[in-house]
Amino acid sequence: MTFQRFVALGDSFTEGVGDDDPTRPNGLRGWADRVAEVLATHSNDFGYANLAVRGRKMDGVINEQVPAAIELNPDLISVYAGGNDILRPSVDIDAICARYDVALGKLAATGARVVVFTAYDPGGSAIFRPLRGRFAIYNEMVRWSAHRHDATIVDYWRLRDLRDQRHWDSDRLHMGPQGHQRVAIAVLDALKVPHTLSVELPDHVTRSRREAWNENATWARHSAAPWVRRRLARSSSGDTVAARWPTLSRLD
Repeated sequence: MTFQRFVALGDSFTEGVGDDDPTRPNGLRGWADRVAEVLATHSNDFGYANLAVRGRKMDGVINEQVPAAIELNPDLISVYAGGNDILRPSVDIDAICARYDVALGKLAATGARVVVFTAYDPGGSAIFRPLRGRFAIYNEMVRWSAHRHDATIVDYWRLRDLRDQRHWDSDRLHMGPQGHQRVAIAVLDALKVPHTLSVELPDHVTRSRREAWNENATWARHSAAPWVRRRLARSSSGDTVAARWPTLSRLD
């Protein structure tokens, strides 16, 4: 399968947070860039846009990014939205997924191949495990909507190797470079696009009890506390962030 115009929609997952690259917009690379780099090798006339912005909830993705994506006339669209809604103290999952289904129908009506994601299984996380039921309900609704609109599903929930913390960023919420590489592989495999990508994990590091305590304290100060403050202030990490690739570009 060859694609000429790939547009990625979503939040921090698709923006690429956790996969730092100072040479790129917002200082990030991410799985979508990695997919675009492979797709570009299969087409002489390839363009890629990434409209995702960290912190965006479902309505932000639908209202801001879906119309902009359609305007770019893509033949491949990826969309992940809803994770930030699920993390809020209260959420109507049926309502947000109903709006997601309508938006997915609009994207599918363009004739583009649409790729959707289930949410990650938080069962291995002491912090997010209590929300596991919410994620599971959301996933079933995503699968139902994807089947309705003949979308390709990348089942993030079933990527069990991602439970290895070496795939994750130090903030414990976003994937690191290895995680983004793993998701890029899953997307390309789902699209049946040939590639040579692989994941090389660093060696396991054994920490003493004191080192583990210090690491947890650092995480609480620099990652958990700012996240809680933003929730209390009803602000978002993406309030001052723009889309990384707002127009079709080629990554070589």
